[in-house]
Amino acid sequence: MTLLRSAALSDIGRVRRNNEDRFLHDEVAMIFGVADGVGGLPGGAEAAQHTVDEIASAVRDAPAGQPLSLTPIVQRVNFLVHNLGADLSPGVGIGSTLTFGVIRDGRLHIAHVGDSRCYGWRRGEIAQLTDDHSVENEARLRRARGEVVYYHEGNRNALTRCMGQPGSPAVDVIERPLEPGDRYLFCTDGVTRLVGDHELAEIMGRVDDPEEALSQIITLAVRRGGPDNATGVMVFVDEP
Repeated sequence: MTLLRSAALSDIGRVRRNNEDRFLHDEVAMIFGVADGVGGLPGGAEAAQHTVDEIASAVRDAPAGQPLSLTPIVQRVNFLVHNLGADLSPGVGIGSTLTFGVIRDGRLHIAHVGDSRCYGWRRGEIAQLTDDHSVENEARLRRARGEVVYYHEGNRNALTRCMGQPGSPAVDVIERPLEPGDRYLFCTDGVTRLVGDHELAEIMGRVDDPEEALSQIITLAVRRGGPDNATGVMVFVDEP
């Protein structure tokens, strides 16, 4: 049995009038993650809320004795969010990022769409486990394949995938065996644009309480201007 401690926290920040971030935090079903309503589209809060609600329901209903397949779950939820967008915003739709993990059989199963992130801290080293689905990153990958790609600097952070888009988004799925002492952070870009990886590593390694570690990270993002909602879910895997 996996022993863990976890915490979740969201702050509206200092600029936004509404908090369009949502989180997944269920220690019984062992589901953890974040969703961030896409800026520039209406219904961001509704998109993020519908995303986390439907993901949680689908994962809880998944048969416990069968292998966990997150891609069809995410794509089915994308369809539901897209349909909600057709009702709420027929002209442009709604959208949300989604980055979440499910712990089963001593492994962390991560599914990812958008530019929220999952970090893993292990034995003093931090690793960004997810890649942002942004125009800049897409261009970098295509250039690595030898393609000639240009983009406007003002669009570098624009999303290339999100929940609620037409069709089925490509879903990044990562599987990671858990080790005692592992620490994981799921967070929105209101955190990652203001707190560096080295700072995340320092706090995650120094603070031995997940709620306090997360509070320090979110507080740091808000102190630096808080231009966006800042949300995180922290998971500590304990020694058995």
